[in-house]
Amino acid sequence: MTFSRRLFGACAAILVTLGAAHAAPPIIEEAKANCVVGERIDGYLGIVDGAAANDALRREVRVINQQRSAAYDNLASKNGVTVAVAAKATAERVINGAPSGHCVQNESGEWIRVP
Repeated sequence: MTFSRRLFGACAAILVTLGAAHAAPPIIEEAKANCVVGERIDGYLGIVDGAAANDALRREVRVINQQRSAAYDNLASKNGVTVAVAAKATAERVINGAPSGHCVQNESGEWIRVP
C-alpha cells in the first residue's frame, strides 16, 4: 500500500474518531450551519464571524481544536509525517465532505460557503 493511501486510510479513522466518537456539541453544529464557525484548511475549526461568536462558542472551538491536535499528533506519529501533514490531509477530506451552506477555507485561506 502506498504511503498516501495509508495516510488517507488513517485520516478516515481520524474522521470517525472526531465525528462519531466525539460528536460536536449542538453549539458547534449550529455555529457551523450558520457559518459562524468553519473548517480551516489546516484541519482545525475557525471562527468565521467573530461578531456572532460568544465566549462559550469560542471555548468549544478551543476544546475541539485541542482534541484534533492530539488526534493529528497520534496520526502523524503512526505514519512518520509531521502533524501539519496529518492535519492537512484530514482537512482536505473534511472540507470536501462539508455540507451545503457550511463555511470552509479555500487554499488561499478565504472563507467560502459550500454551495
